[in-house]
Amino acid sequence: MIRLIWTLSAHTRYYLRRYMPTNRLLDAIRRRRNLKWGIPAMLLAVPYLLIASICTKALDQGAPGWLHLVVLWAVWNAMKFIVMGPVSLILLIRARTQEAIARHRDRQATRDRSESQVPMTVAAAR
Repeated sequence: MIRLIWTLSAHTRYYLRRYMPTNRLLDAIRRRRNLKWGIPAMLLAVPYLLIASICTKALDQGAPGWLHLVVLWAVWNAMKFIVMGPVSLILLIRARTQEAIARHRDRQATRDRSESQVPMTVAAAR
């Protein structure tokens, strides 16, 4: 039974990760070259919160109960984008720090290599 639940949840996750537009966008933002778009992507939470607000007001006025699912969906997607902003900023800082360290190591290795290959002068050879 546990194996069936595990398999079902794994297939559901892979389906949602592959075909849902917000998940695809967030996956694209998590790539190194797109990390800079995390903060502007937080603005995409605004339409989702607007949808949730409109549906909540409609529910207060007697709209059908299935709109609760729309509110849940909109709030969930808004939270994903709100959280992605700071996360992408942290990931960008970490990536740039690692790149700076790698550049420093490369410069140091090049400098050490060039110093060890200095030709001897005629005076030092005597």
